[in-house]
Amino acid sequence: MKRILKRILKWSGVGLLALLAIGAFLIFIAYWRSTNNCESLSAVEGEKMKAIVYCDYGPPDVLKIMDIAKPVPNDDQLLVRVWAVSVNPYDWHFIRGTPYIMRLGVGLRKPKSTRLGVDFAGTVEALGKNVRQFKAGDEIYGGKTGAFAEYVCITEKGVVLKPHNITFEQAGSVQIAGLTALQALREHGKVQPGTKVLINGASGGVGTFAVQIGKALGAHVTGVCSTRNMDMVRSLGGDEVIDYTKEDFAKNGKQYDVILDNVPNHSLADCRRALTPQGKYIMIGGGGPNDGRVIGPFARVIQIMLSKPFVSQEMKMMMSDPTQADMTYLRDLMQAGKVIPVIDRSYKLSDIPAAIRYLEEGHARGKVVITLE
Repeated sequence: MKRILKRILKWSGVGLLALLAIGAFLIFIAYWRSTNNCESLSAVEGEKMKAIVYCDYGPPDVLKIMDIAKPVPNDDQLLVRVWAVSVNPYDWHFIRGTPYIMRLGVGLRKPKSTRLGVDFAGTVEALGKNVRQFKAGDEIYGGKTGAFAEYVCITEKGVVLKPHNITFEQAGSVQIAGLTALQALREHGKVQPGTKVLINGASGGVGTFAVQIGKALGAHVTGVCSTRNMDMVRSLGGDEVIDYTKEDFAKNGKQYDVILDNVPNHSLADCRRALTPQGKYIMIGGGGPNDGRVIGPFARVIQIMLSKPFVSQEMKMMMSDPTQADMTYLRDLMQAGKVIPVIDRSYKLSDIPAAIRYLEEGHARGKVVITLE
């Protein structure tokens, strides 16, 4: 019997090593076959536009402006002249290809897609014959991959009319951060009048939206930020503001029904102590560009999954899922003056590398936007 067991263990080990070797070989082949269309982007005829592209992973300096083909809308699309876009941590993850695990889907050695940007605002220039909701000249905003460009084509489900009381720069900052804050609080947090909400990272892109949306939903909002941002968070409607340089929200004895964690700088155990027994912890942020380069925020997600059977609180990580209904709801809040996008700095399209570097520092107050002439 022992001899049989030894043989089983031996051949199991050999089989495992063989599988590992084959897997490594396949990854090696896939790595060197990984490529993109950078060389052909500018070799086009017809109308062109300026756009930001990146052909390799790396720091923001890998970004460059190229003249590429101007898109042509199909029967179901709008052609939008873009006037403003905004940068997000989402963008730097793709620029740097981190956490590395994401490269399994977006390109091992080089990025499969060479275009960046999501948030945008602009004017409808042309439209396909099946478009019914909009007309040429309408001022709109929304989200589309490849938005760092003079033009984008998008279906009418991906945009809404821009409120008249905000600028293109403000509208161009809404899509990712605004919808993330809305869906985190309303759908995942189930926030209602009287809900006690703590927003860790209340002065950033998602945080500034979350403070205002939380108040619009009737919550009692506590914001966590640095000393210099306390007055701003109060001006957005924060009922209480904690200066993290002087007080730790996880150790002050207070508890909250919902914690929206934009900067996961506390352990899950610390966050659980700051929650009510049936409270909800919603993680948004994944750290800085150099944090967790291999699997990034997924290490924390694994912790959440492993602890789930043993805790009464609900803990999760979420990413926004854009819908026109939620975009319209947020648009109406802005139209009513209940939510006003906060803009920290504005850059030109040619200065996007500087804008990304500034965002990576982690001290932006609200959103960082790019204006196009």
